[in-house]
Amino acid sequence: MRRHEFQPGRLIAGLALLVAGVLYLLDSGGEADVPWFVVVPIALGGLSLASLVGMVTYAVRRDQRDRITESRDR
Repeated sequence: MRRHEFQPGRLIAGLALLVAGVLYLLDSGGEADVPWFVVVPIALGGLSLASLVGMVTYAVRRDQRDRITESRDR
C-alpha cells in the first residue's frame, strides 16, 4: 500500500462523528439519556472544526509547495 499524506481534518471529522455515534448508540440502548441538543452540536462543531483544519492544512502545504517550486526556478 502506498503511503499517503496525513490529513488532520479527516481525523477530526471522523472522531467527532464517532463520538456522536457512540452517544446516540448509548442513548438508544438505554445506557444514557443524551438529549439531541448535545449530539447535534458535537457533530456540527466537529465537522466545522474539521473543515477549518483542512483549509489551514491545504494553505500550509500549498505555501510549502510554492516555496519549493520558487527555489527550483532560481
